[in-house]
Amino acid sequence: MSGKRIEGSSPSERTDEQPFISIKETESSHLFSLLGAMAAAANPVKSLQEELTCSLCLEYFKDPILITKCAHSFCRACITQHCKDPGTDVRCPHCRKSFQQENLISNRHLANVVEIVQGLNGTAEKHGEESKAEKQQAKLEISEVSKQIEMAQDAISSSKEASTAMNEFVSQIKGLITEDFCAMKQYLETQERATLLIIEQEQQVAHQKIEETIGQLAAKVNVLTEIKTQLENRLQNNTMEQLSDTSSKREKYIGSPIIINKMMLDAKKISVVTSAVEELKKQLEVLILKKYPAQLPQEPVGLLQERSVCSTSVVSASDNPEPIASSPFSQWAVNVTFDPQRIHRNLEITSENKKVIVSRFPSPYESTPKRFCVSQVMCSQSFSEGRHYWEVSTKDSGGWAVGVADGNIGRKDQLGRTELSWCVEWTGKNKQLSAWHRNQETRLSEDRPLNVGVFLDLANKHLSFYSLTAKETLLHRFEINILRPVYPAFWLYGLDEEGSLTINHINRN
Repeated sequence: MSGKRIEGSSPSERTDEQPFISIKETESSHLFSLLGAMAAAANPVKSLQEELTCSLCLEYFKDPILITKCAHSFCRACITQHCKDPGTDVRCPHCRKSFQQENLISNRHLANVVEIVQGLNGTAEKHGEESKAEKQQAKLEISEVSKQIEMAQDAISSSKEASTAMNEFVSQIKGLITEDFCAMKQYLETQERATLLIIEQEQQVAHQKIEETIGQLAAKVNVLTEIKTQLENRLQNNTMEQLSDTSSKREKYIGSPIIINKMMLDAKKISVVTSAVEELKKQLEVLILKKYPAQLPQEPVGLLQERSVCSTSVVSASDNPEPIASSPFSQWAVNVTFDPQRIHRNLEITSENKKVIVSRFPSPYESTPKRFCVSQVMCSQSFSEGRHYWEVSTKDSGGWAVGVADGNIGRKDQLGRTELSWCVEWTGKNKQLSAWHRNQETRLSEDRPLNVGVFLDLANKHLSFYSLTAKETLLHRFEINILRPVYPAFWLYGLDEEGSLTINHINRN
């Protein structure tokens, strides 16, 4: 039987079968001993690595060669180098047993095992790295989620604290508002009681006068009845002596007229009371309509406006009526407006610069060197020649002055108290209408005008003031001589009155 060529052996073929069988058995016995050592080892992985490591290079076998004499394996390169060393016998590096070149064969089984183990190690390492990366990523995600949870919990805690603080603040604000409205209600109720008490007192006085008049008339009726009876008796008895003792009474009562005085309430006191109520209502309207239109509800305003019809009708009989005829001066009417730069800090301009209001709050206008230190305001327009006319509604102010002044009037100079300023003034405290110039007062006999017309006739050097009702009534006329332009000027009495002046719109003829 011819021998089979062994891979990795010498080029010469082996023709005997026995050596081939010995080689196979030797490889198998080495592999079995290797696996047995692996199974018996305390650390299988470490033992496997040692069994698959070349003792010369201490690395995994590369193309392993088996020495058939002793069954030890080495890398092909390592054992080839070992066999080339001169002056030495060829001996196994591991057990020092002599061998020949023909005793070296390729150990394919061991090479296959090395490849398998290396593949397993690579896969394990790869899986280990992937697992480590996944764990690291998971840790990062867990950390991020933990941070977000912590942030959310902090936000919840902050929101709860903010909600608690807001509730406390709102409760305080509600309490303050309730107290303020209670105080306002109490004030209005007190004013209402006081006002009604005044009217009731006036009513009692009027009733008392009526009762006194009725008593006097009843006494006179009794005397006249007695005289009538006596006269009737005289006619019956036809004697004049019986009437001698009553002749003086007859002369006193017979023929004397019966005078009945018309009993009325004190018109002035009632007018003052109703005017005060009307003024308070208007001040509330100004506050609600002008200063707090967006913050406060509008229903109270409607009630106030609805009531104004009734309250106006009460005093309309005693007030001067509004002008019903066009003014003969309207052909010289000019459009004048209040100047925001020439105004006291507690006066405020509204309605397209046509209305000035006394405010409890400093005005929003910028401070200028020309701003008045007294409660005055001037118009933006000036006049140096020609004829000019304008009208001012004064009914909403308890004290005022309407006039003209030189543009250089001082910040502390009051209208009518200087050489170059003229005015007509009503002081509600003294209930006096006066004309002022050079600090000299000329008292006027007319009642308080609700609308004032101003006619500036520079052509004839006249400045005239009129009370406007159904017709113009001249209040006062100044002789005026100017060298510089003059401006319409106004003064409002008392910065706590919250009154107002309005420049009327005039339709030119």
